[in-house]
Amino acid sequence: MNPEKDFAPLTPNIVRALNDKLYEKRKVAALEIEKLVREFVAQNNTVQIKHVIQTLSQEFALSQHPHSRKGGLIGLAACSIALGKDSGLYLKELIEPVLTCFNDADSRLRYYACEALYNIVKVARGAVLPHFNVLFDGLSKLAADPDPNVKSGSELLDRLLKDIVTESNKFDLVGFIPLLRERIYSNNQYARQFIISWILVLESVPDINLLDYLPEILDGLFQILGDNGKEIRKMCEVVLGEFLKEIKKNPSSVKFAEMANILVIHCQTTDDLIQLTAMCWMREFIQLAGRVMLPYSSGILTAVLPCLAYDDRKKSIKEVANVCNQSLMKLVTPEDDEPDEPKPVLQRQAEPNPDDSLAKQEGTPSGGPDGSCDSSFSGGGGSVFTPASTERAPVTLHLDGIVQVLNCHLSDMAIGMMTRIAVLKWLYHLYIKTPRKMFRHTDSLFPILLQTLSDESDEVILKDLEVLAEIASSPAGQTDDPGPLDGPDLRVSHSELQVPTPGRANLLNTPGTKGLECSPSTPTMNSYFYKFMINLLKRFSSERKLLEARGAFIIRQLCLLLNAENIFHSMADILLREEDLKFASTMVHTLNTILLTSTELFQLRNQLKDLKTLNYRHAYDLIQKFGDLEVTVDFLTEVDKLVQLIECPIFTYLRLQLLDVKSHPHLIKALYGLLMLLPQSSAFQLLSRRLQCVPNPELLQTEDSSQAAPKAQKADSPSIDYAELLQHFEKVQKKHLEVRHQRSGRGDHLDRRVVL
Repeated sequence: MNPEKDFAPLTPNIVRALNDKLYEKRKVAALEIEKLVREFVAQNNTVQIKHVIQTLSQEFALSQHPHSRKGGLIGLAACSIALGKDSGLYLKELIEPVLTCFNDADSRLRYYACEALYNIVKVARGAVLPHFNVLFDGLSKLAADPDPNVKSGSELLDRLLKDIVTESNKFDLVGFIPLLRERIYSNNQYARQFIISWILVLESVPDINLLDYLPEILDGLFQILGDNGKEIRKMCEVVLGEFLKEIKKNPSSVKFAEMANILVIHCQTTDDLIQLTAMCWMREFIQLAGRVMLPYSSGILTAVLPCLAYDDRKKSIKEVANVCNQSLMKLVTPEDDEPDEPKPVLQRQAEPNPDDSLAKQEGTPSGGPDGSCDSSFSGGGGSVFTPASTERAPVTLHLDGIVQVLNCHLSDMAIGMMTRIAVLKWLYHLYIKTPRKMFRHTDSLFPILLQTLSDESDEVILKDLEVLAEIASSPAGQTDDPGPLDGPDLRVSHSELQVPTPGRANLLNTPGTKGLECSPSTPTMNSYFYKFMINLLKRFSSERKLLEARGAFIIRQLCLLLNAENIFHSMADILLREEDLKFASTMVHTLNTILLTSTELFQLRNQLKDLKTLNYRHAYDLIQKFGDLEVTVDFLTEVDKLVQLIECPIFTYLRLQLLDVKSHPHLIKALYGLLMLLPQSSAFQLLSRRLQCVPNPELLQTEDSSQAAPKAQKADSPSIDYAELLQHFEKVQKKHLEVRHQRSGRGDHLDRRVVL
């Protein structure tokens, strides 16, 4: 500093003391300056006051010499004290040089800058609020200062400023939000702690409604929630908890739509605390905002569905995610199946396209806790949100994104079982509530639904069959052309749904063009029913393991969900045209076994029994034809299985019909025919013993059928002589036991079981 330079009205002694390295001498100079400025205030000499402040600022506080800068800082503080209430007139000139010193490399000088600014703010009080942003900006930097003394000084200044803001009703929140939005993304833990403390203060001030601007800072809060420091995480939890309480109290003023995608992003993070907190917020948003959240369903499902497969280590997240999923599903109603209508101009709140907002996040890992926030979340460009309007806009459900998400999750074999079940429940729900819209997407969903039949879980297959059954039976599927899809991304090949014309020999394996929609001889349910049957058999044909392991299970469940007669009728019609005779034979055997043994087909079996046709005569005629065929091991195995079936409880009625020899002669002939076809195996012995129990027709003569009956017999006497019949059974049993005894060579053991 040039000693000959004129610093008037500062005296040479003041100038010399301000440049001294000793603090005490600089303090003496500050007292002189304070005295001098007081005189100028008394004289109302604003020119000299400005000159003193400018000299202290330019020649001292911003000097290259460190001691001069220290002297300038204490001098500016002295000016502020001297000015008192009038300091508000000169705050810009007083504050700016001090804030510049916040960036000084010398930690002692940064501390003196804190001290000087503390004195300036303490005197000015509420008058500093117009300069709050620059003060906040400077303090946010000092909060992360490595020097403990500087940090301690900044904390004192910070508390003072918070007291001033709390006391005042003139705080410019609109002007402060852009700065807060910028600073909230700091990665320094001390800066984060500083930011959180200020949000807590602002939230506690009754006259400041920070909830209106929550969309600006919510993403940053979730970023801070992932901090490594426990104390900071706890503070952030408290802040988010306070905001959520306020949201529950005042849901009508909350901008749910503007925060939906922020929650979607953080619901997918790998940090458990962030994910659980975001999921809890999502649950409240869905329950409070209702249908306002429907446009964001695809994003919500992307975040929620994977959580449903979590194990007990993340049980809390899984439970909340399940509530979110159920609550969102309830928002879809039959009214959503109505034609889309344009929204009115007035809206309750802005509803940006959720897909557009998510697309902006492509540069950021969707689940990353420390990804940068897009302007769609932070209100980039300095824009500020205004309080929500009171008008509510009708919400239109667009299924394109939802179906894409569900299709994607169902196609991913790595997805957990519970997630796949939830996806299928969603599809079923949408087909029930919005069938007309959903059938536009059926061609894209049908292949993956068929593929899901190979899933390892029975529960998944059951849900999958429910969806397929609904597709096959819904009245909305009656039309041959379900209409164009909503989006180009959902257009897929119709190869899985093509039905070859009747002229093609191999109905299952020939990829023809769209032709036969349904069998002319099959009572169809809708245009997709016959397609489903064709593709199901096609899948059984290409995946024999599926047929062996799950074929019977799948068909039995379908018989519960759909009309069993329709299923058997259509499959029989399809198999008539099948070239692969081995597969056709296997399939016929499977269907026969199901028809004859499963409880699900009880009603259909009764229908078949009631048919007035010569079934047993037909069976006998077929057995006679077997004599012209080559008897193979496979053939004998099938006959063996048939004998075993006859002994099942399902055929109790048939075994009882053996008692009525005259009414069912062809039944007995057919069974004897089977006996003659069999070698003397265990099946032969089993059927032979059964036929030995068939009574002599003469024992069953009634008055109506035998003229030789005694005339004295009463009209209401029993038509069967049960005593003679019982004697006949006993003779057969005794003979059977003797034969067993002779073969076993054991005189002390008799098989006392009666085979009936």
